[in-house]
Amino acid sequence: MNYAEIKKTDIANGTGVRTSLFVSGCTHHCKGCFNEETWDFDFGKPFTREVEDEIIESLRPAYVTGLTILGGEPMEIVNQKSLRPFIERVREELPNKTIWIYSGYVWEELTDKNNKRCHCEDTEKILSMIDVLVDGEFVIDLKNISLKFRGSSNQRIINVKDTINEGKIVLSELNDN
Repeated sequence: MNYAEIKKTDIANGTGVRTSLFVSGCTHHCKGCFNEETWDFDFGKPFTREVEDEIIESLRPAYVTGLTILGGEPMEIVNQKSLRPFIERVREELPNKTIWIYSGYVWEELTDKNNKRCHCEDTEKILSMIDVLVDGEFVIDLKNISLKFRGSSNQRIINVKDTINEGKIVLSELNDN
């Protein structure tokens, strides 16, 4: 997997101060995407153990709330293969940090075992380890700059742990803002 950028002390992509990892590769190609260069799976630099170490260290300070993974598309199957062990490492080394993922795939697609475009042996494990999923493609006709942590009104901020526990989608209270 390649990555496009790492933003340390990011306050735009989730609650609190975060480290954001922008992965490369996306097949959605949303009209009006703010990050078109990340559509190319070969864009950026290789995601190596040294890059993981750098991100882990950036998450250690108490003022950092957590990690956000976006792109590109983190939930492309090829990206899930690299992200799963990394997320496992974050959970092991920094269990109190929150993890957000932004995906153009919706919850229903990600959890559909028959959806070979985005569901693989890593998907459920990744979802079980994250706190928030912001799902849905960016839709330019639904763009709304007043929304927190979303670009268009079709996108949902999902409380993943509650969703898994209740067996139905539980939206975060952040959807109201």
